[in-house]
Amino acid sequence: MSFLTLDLNLLRVFDAVMTEQNLTRAAGHLAMTQPAVSNAIKRLRESLGDELLIRTAYGVKPTPRAEALWPSVRGALASLEAAVAPETFDVSAAHATFRMAMADATAAMWLPSLMRSIESEAPGINVRMVPLTTREPRPMLLRGDIDLAVGFFPGVAAQLSYETGSPIRHERLYSGKYVCVMRRDHPLAKVELNLDNYCAANHLLVSFSGRAHGLVDEALAQIQRERRILLTVNQFFTAGRVVANSDLITVLPRHLIAATGMTDALAHKELPFQLPAVHLDMLWHERDARSPAHKWLRTHLEKMNTQTQRAVNTLPTPTQAPASSR
Repeated sequence: MSFLTLDLNLLRVFDAVMTEQNLTRAAGHLAMTQPAVSNAIKRLRESLGDELLIRTAYGVKPTPRAEALWPSVRGALASLEAAVAPETFDVSAAHATFRMAMADATAAMWLPSLMRSIESEAPGINVRMVPLTTREPRPMLLRGDIDLAVGFFPGVAAQLSYETGSPIRHERLYSGKYVCVMRRDHPLAKVELNLDNYCAANHLLVSFSGRAHGLVDEALAQIQRERRILLTVNQFFTAGRVVANSDLITVLPRHLIAATGMTDALAHKELPFQLPAVHLDMLWHERDARSPAHKWLRTHLEKMNTQTQRAVNTLPTPTQAPASSR
């Protein structure tokens, strides 16, 4: 294969298919028919001497050669696009609709500021919230059901940190910690929280799936302890309401306590065992990476980090558990 004889249009098709991981969606993006896309990929395979993309039940899977080639193709096309079509973006005149997925508490914390910015800076931008019922939002992004997901996606973030061929992009927005939350006049609010009285209490678990087993239960199992989960709910707001009006206790990310709307009625304490940090990540698809409107949205969410941290810092410092119980 000689580069001088290579049809460079084939690289645009290759980039679109790698981005979408699906021939039909790539064809729609390129305003081509699916047979035309398939033929272009066939010609590129013949030129490069590699299968490049293997069909699966869910679309196509890139070969190692394709994964190695794509970053260079992606970078070269981005440079050409910037050269021939310099980016001009007037947010005040932009018209776009974004579909975003967040848990209720995350949305409660972040949407007010976002809406104020849209009303004052970008009146032509609309937002449609989609329920987040999973810790694995990548299929929704791949299908184009949403444009952005914000939440705690530990497995996804870990995998994306070492993957090279994924069309999903990710950025860490915030890192925090879990705390034990209870009503302000709960009996445990007046004493030191240790493993014994923690495990003896009745617990509420926020679970998107309804499964009565979570990160806390895994940590307790490692030290041969367990707790009784009396109730599972799928919203942080509901968790705050229930805990504020019962003897149940729960574990929440410290930065989400304010989003329950029950801060004045709740107390929080350090957990008497170790849990990993909780992270807030932003995920989006490569197809939107260079969209000026999408960039504006991501940049705004990045700026909101300072506001989130300021709100967390206004919470009272939790009571420290005794070292012997950790």
